[in-house]
Amino acid sequence: MATLKIGTRGSALALVQAEMTERALTAAHPGIELERVVIKTIGDKRTDLRFSEFGVSGEDIVDKGIFTKELEEALAAGTIDLAVHSLKDVPTELADSYRISTVLPRAPIEDVLISKTDNGIEGLPANARVGTSSVRRIRQLQQVSPDIEAVEIRGNVPTRIRKLLEGEDHLDAIMLAHAGLVRLGIFDAEADLHYHILDPRVFLPAASQGAVGIEVHQRSGAEVPELLQAIHCTDTGDRVIAERAFLDVLKAGCDTPVGVVSELHDNGEITLHARLFPDDPNSPDPVVEGQVRGPRDQPEQVATTLLNALHS
Repeated sequence: MATLKIGTRGSALALVQAEMTERALTAAHPGIELERVVIKTIGDKRTDLRFSEFGVSGEDIVDKGIFTKELEEALAAGTIDLAVHSLKDVPTELADSYRISTVLPRAPIEDVLISKTDNGIEGLPANARVGTSSVRRIRQLQQVSPDIEAVEIRGNVPTRIRKLLEGEDHLDAIMLAHAGLVRLGIFDAEADLHYHILDPRVFLPAASQGAVGIEVHQRSGAEVPELLQAIHCTDTGDRVIAERAFLDVLKAGCDTPVGVVSELHDNGEITLHARLFPDDPNSPDPVVEGQVRGPRDQPEQVATTLLNALHS
């Protein structure tokens, strides 16, 4: 093809991820012509809405499609040939015409607590106000320290850090993904704040956190997926397929409080570990947690086995 058109959101992190994709494609296919197309999604436009308000406020968008729908529409229309996403923003169920064909090598998967005090969660003051829009993070924080008050916070990574520094909403801390901080080159950059990386085996990340996924539409035929195959990371791909398969069998949405982490083994197996909280934070139902190990080339089977183990 004459020019490969790469669709991306316009946030600082999204543009870095688009640039990563462009560099990888250029290295794999010297001389390839690339064009970047920046597309604003409803999630970017409506920063006045909480995530829970999408789909109930007159917007015909539900789940995490708030950051992907317009990019998918551009794929279908042929305005772009591929869309670059933070994979954790992509719903697990895609329409038949779409697929995630490629993932780039994964960045760190952990969550990071950024606070005005040292010593991580234990160092927070009583009744600390922590900014995050993730129910998974909220529930795991309150599991460790029940008096923490969660404050929903929107905006890109630099904006959230600025809100903490300036004391907006009287925040004591915020939570962000380690991957975004690293990719933006701002991890541990603000001297007035403390950055505490949370152990992913203790504080479970979101499924596919730290992974960049590249989505294509069937209208592109075989040519675009063939070009992308040269930059696909098999290890990352196998891990995120298993993690997303667990969300799929769980029928999880963006408000499902669940953490998932995976590990590959040299013998061709994968371990999948999940922690699932009741949807209602006031429910007497217990938190359930478990892990299973199985063939990495059978992610749906491993995911189903894990779900059965949690419900047994």
